[in-house]
Amino acid sequence: MRKTFEIGGLVAAVILIAFGAGALVMSVQGRDTVRHSLKLEQIVGSPDMTPAAIKAEAQKAGLDLTKITLPTKSVAGLPINTGDRARTFASYMRIHTLEATGGLTFSQMPRFATADGKGTNDTAAALKDPKTGQPVDNGARNIWVTETALTTALNTSYLAEQISLFGVVVGVALLLSGIGFGVLAAAGALRGREAMVRLPSQKSKGKAVPAL
Repeated sequence: MRKTFEIGGLVAAVILIAFGAGALVMSVQGRDTVRHSLKLEQIVGSPDMTPAAIKAEAQKAGLDLTKITLPTKSVAGLPINTGDRARTFASYMRIHTLEATGGLTFSQMPRFATADGKGTNDTAAALKDPKTGQPVDNGARNIWVTETALTTALNTSYLAEQISLFGVVVGVALLLSGIGFGVLAAAGALRGREAMVRLPSQKSKGKAVPAL
């Protein structure tokens, strides 16, 4: 039975080490893929992407600063090539979009455009396309569609990089666990062999020595 446990411990150690190494490799590759994909887009932070500059812009646009979350990091002039920078860039994009829509989000704006610029959800009161006769969509509302698509992609990059970091932590933990199991199993096997070696010698001490 002892031999079975020793073998089982060594097998578990090998499996944990293998899984740990695999998790590390996959996590590093995942992070590199995220950063390579971001680099291909050649995104660079605009000069106003600093906390002070964006706050001044938001105030000038008449936004209520108590209802929005302003970025706290600067990416002005920096290449957006990491998940953290992508997330920060996305937060600046949201402020820019709010400035363009007067502080209104997609759900707060009417569907159709009107002559007075206020917009409406009533198809009868909406501006009509002279060619099709259909209500004209609210252009400001469409800005949010583009913004949401872009910021979602950027935030997904951040999420993917964080998952890769978590994978690295898990991989290290599995490696250490595997090494620990291996050491314990090997130590147990050595103690078992030592006990078997000592046992005959201890028994021989109690035997009478035959007379010559």
